[in-house]
Amino acid sequence: MGSQNIFPELDQEESQAGLVTGLAWTEAGGEHLYIEASLVAGKGELVITGQIGEVMQESAKAALTYVKSNMKKLGISAKALESNDIHIHVPAGAIPKDGPSAGVGIAIAIISAFTGRLVDCQVAMTGEITLRGRVLPIGGLKEKALGAVRAGVKKVIIPEKNKNDLFDVPKTVKRKIEFIPVKELDQVIEIALIKTS
Repeated sequence: MGSQNIFPELDQEESQAGLVTGLAWTEAGGEHLYIEASLVAGKGELVITGQIGEVMQESAKAALTYVKSNMKKLGISAKALESNDIHIHVPAGAIPKDGPSAGVGIAIAIISAFTGRLVDCQVAMTGEITLRGRVLPIGGLKEKALGAVRAGVKKVIIPEKNKNDLFDVPKTVKRKIEFIPVKELDQVIEIALIKTS
């Protein structure tokens, strides 16, 4: 059996609310993956689909806790959090996905869904998130950078602690993509979410 081709389920041609371009390491190399967040009337429960592994599910829970504990700062009402279920879906449901590096993307998707702010489709992101919004390092940056080139994005948000890993990224990739190291989710919000006028 040869290498498995992974085709993105969505073509993100325009910026949308609740749709984030994440980056993943796979056996076939780096790939981009989409993270969708939608709100449905409910009781504030978290629903996660798309053949997500245990670690990624924990990342989603941590992301939601961050949003809940920072709702005032983010401009999200307690009523909105209590009266909506949050559905996180990572398309390409036939492909198992796991690992903590989608935490930042999940958090941005949730914030975008609640605030209605569009996620810049030219930005991809990777990073683990803590409950306090710190962005922690990830593995496979070189492979993920190649996945970002295939996704056609212009900027990639990476954890500050992965800055040294950029030495391994080919110069041809660095000419096509701006890598932006961050320490906190606040910085990601500033870069990835389009300001409403």
